[in-house]
Amino acid sequence: MAIQIQGLAPLVQVFDMPRSIHFYRDLLGFKVTGKSKEKSRDPDDVDWAMLQLSDATIMLNTAYDPEETPAKPDPARWSGHEDTCLYFGCPDIDSAYQQLLTNGLRPDPPKVAWYGMKQLYLKDPDGFGICFQWFA
Repeated sequence: MAIQIQGLAPLVQVFDMPRSIHFYRDLLGFKVTGKSKEKSRDPDDVDWAMLQLSDATIMLNTAYDPEETPAKPDPARWSGHEDTCLYFGCPDIDSAYQQLLTNGLRPDPPKVAWYGMKQLYLKDPDGFGICFQWFA
């Protein structure tokens, strides 16, 4: 018998939580569905947040404890983010592209991959790949 699951929620480490929440919520359209206690008057200044868009869920976690946060990200630590890409099923890639442009993002136009998926790629503020894709 197979294990019964409902969904998947990848956890990614972020350097600046308010910036990351802004990107996922305000630019991509995710809704914050859970978060840890606020650390300041900024409601987005938290150590952990869960966001959802349709059936897709992502969790964000601060990469450093507050007392250990450097002034800027360590390039060696963040270089591995280039190897990670979050793929989201998106039946209307062209509308998603237009929405991203409306929200001030400038990703390359969608392309059809050799294996038949129409894909729209961009990067989040921490260098993680984001791909909206659907069968061409």
